[in-house]
Amino acid sequence: MTPTTDQEPLTVTLRVRIGQEEAHYGGQLVDGARILRLFGDLVTEITIRNDGDEGLLSEYAGIRFTAPVHPGDYVEATARLVRSTKLRRFVELTARKVIAATGEGPSSAAVLPEPVTVCTARATTVVPRHARVFRVEDPVGASTGGR
Repeated sequence: MTPTTDQEPLTVTLRVRIGQEEAHYGGQLVDGARILRLFGDLVTEITIRNDGDEGLLSEYAGIRFTAPVHPGDYVEATARLVRSTKLRRFVELTARKVIAATGEGPSSAAVLPEPVTVCTARATTVVPRHARVFRVEDPVGASTGGR
């Protein structure tokens, strides 16, 4: 697969149910690291699809936790490749709660009328040239110097 510049940006999504075992704080809150693990999986999928290699996550930036996550919630996380250089891939990440535990009973939940953003971030991943299976032609815009 060789992405071209006239394609939509490469985007991947996953949806997970947050289990009771993931509540770590008072009020049955789930730690933000759980969302970052989802983001890490998405960045890995982006580089596999784009380069044929898992790459190496080198940085998260602009991490913002904007709403709580509780056991029983369903979180949908999305990653979008926004820029590529010879060595790096730059990815925008968003996690949204799409189903929320209601607390009305031990297993009650409700589909939210609109998803609630729980976290946003940017990630940079490095794909060493020797590890790439595909030849990348900057699939989503002009490269800036190949840092």
